[in-house]
Amino acid sequence: MTVDLSGGLPPVSTRVMNLANFLTESARRHPGDIGFVWGAQTWTWAEMEARSAAFAAALSGKFGLKKGDRLLVQSANNNQMFEAMFACWRIGAVWVPANFRQSPEDIAFLAQSSQAKGMLCEAAFPEHAAACEGLGFTIGIGEGLGEDYETLVADHLGQRPPQAEVQRDDPCWFFFTSGTTGRPKAAVLTHGQMAFVVTNHLCDLMPGTGPEDASIVVAPLSHGAGIHQLAQVAHGVKTILPSGAKFDPDEIWGLVAKWKVTNLFTVPTIVKLLVEHPSVQAHDHSSLRYMIYAGAPMYRADQVRALEVLGPKLVQYFGLGEVTGNITVLPPAHHAIDDAEMRIGSCGFARTGMQVQIQDAEGREVAPGETGEIAVIGPAVFAGYFDNPEANAKSFRNGWFLTGDLGHMDAEGFVYLTGRASDMYISGGSNIYPREIEEKILLHPEVSEVAVLGMPDPVWGEIGVAVCVARGAGVAPEALLEWLGPKIARYKQPRHVVFWEEMPKSAYGKITKKMIREELIARGDLPAPEPRKASAQ
Repeated sequence: MTVDLSGGLPPVSTRVMNLANFLTESARRHPGDIGFVWGAQTWTWAEMEARSAAFAAALSGKFGLKKGDRLLVQSANNNQMFEAMFACWRIGAVWVPANFRQSPEDIAFLAQSSQAKGMLCEAAFPEHAAACEGLGFTIGIGEGLGEDYETLVADHLGQRPPQAEVQRDDPCWFFFTSGTTGRPKAAVLTHGQMAFVVTNHLCDLMPGTGPEDASIVVAPLSHGAGIHQLAQVAHGVKTILPSGAKFDPDEIWGLVAKWKVTNLFTVPTIVKLLVEHPSVQAHDHSSLRYMIYAGAPMYRADQVRALEVLGPKLVQYFGLGEVTGNITVLPPAHHAIDDAEMRIGSCGFARTGMQVQIQDAEGREVAPGETGEIAVIGPAVFAGYFDNPEANAKSFRNGWFLTGDLGHMDAEGFVYLTGRASDMYISGGSNIYPREIEEKILLHPEVSEVAVLGMPDPVWGEIGVAVCVARGAGVAPEALLEWLGPKIARYKQPRHVVFWEEMPKSAYGKITKKMIREELIARGDLPAPEPRKASAQ
């Protein structure tokens, strides 16, 4: 016997708003207001909408791009890249932005793996375009590369293709992972998912943000900064783009003062560079309400310094590209200079509408304080990796997305990151999590940055190697280890310390263990094996 549980209700529709409508609505409500600033140039919301619609007409009319087709984008930040995102969505196509600092061979792999139909490429990257010459078409931003973007926009200005009908799970963005443990994978973000993410960002990260506000971009729009700026468009907030691709703290702070910027999204290393630069004292930054950081936890010493310089404006969120940042949030009220008032090491509590658990290897929730893998479920979780069933099988369990990050949760639901599962190393039979050691080392006044990682050792299996960047006069490696001795259990002590002038960082300003490991090997900075008895550890 079949029981009808519908209660006479009509079938549930999964149709959702096309994300391009965010730009259309802001142009409708604030047509003459400035929506985008790049150097000395400005565009109103109406101009941005018209240009984006014109490019959408070119994509669909001249190049035959249709719903579900992918457009690969290789470009540093600019207004054309931003417009193209909404143009793709308007016709139901999928925006596929690449990390513009990757090699031509890397981009060729992305073109192939995403099954892109065409490419939008800044003229500064002819080798990347050449590596993808097998695609159906190339559109150039700037002169001398394929069809010219500005000519296409001018030729189609005034044309407004209708917004494609989209379902909740229709792809809108292929968000490539950084590939720290292998080749990048395309995380499929959808229209329904991203509408939730934008709402959640505005709710949890920057409440009260609206048309009188301004946001400055200090990271590539191809990844987290692009999602952050989409949230600004949704509420009619102008986007400020620095004039050059090179990071310049003085220019950033000058633009904050000029445009009365109220929110900024970046990674902890960039926050550190901004607040430690002398220009922070030369410009008025009193308009800033939210300094939002993600991508990695911020070390306690850097948190304190930022709070001393900026005041109570720090917002941390934790989340991977696969969950578009929507796992936890630590708002300004939970940041404090006084250690007694701060949950030190916490990345916050579950984002609104999301559920977070710490799970063991069998998928059981562990007790408060116990370490396990961070798992998350909710509307911000991506649809899966494109054309990668093996990765999908490994990443989901009983509906939960498994982040690959280790951590624990306290009784009040605050999450504490221990590190990536791949960062943990085993020395003398003991599991060692580098983050705890890094936090301790950064308390030394002569250490600016540090990364601890396990390297092979014939006696212990692995030993800890601390790679440091000095502050001021610096400190001798032996003196640093002597200073660290009383502050941490002996078995967790690094066996070797090296100092470099600077730390290798990813295109998004993050310190990655993969790059440091490769550099350690390339430089030959590893310690010579020392025979010692296992009982000595």
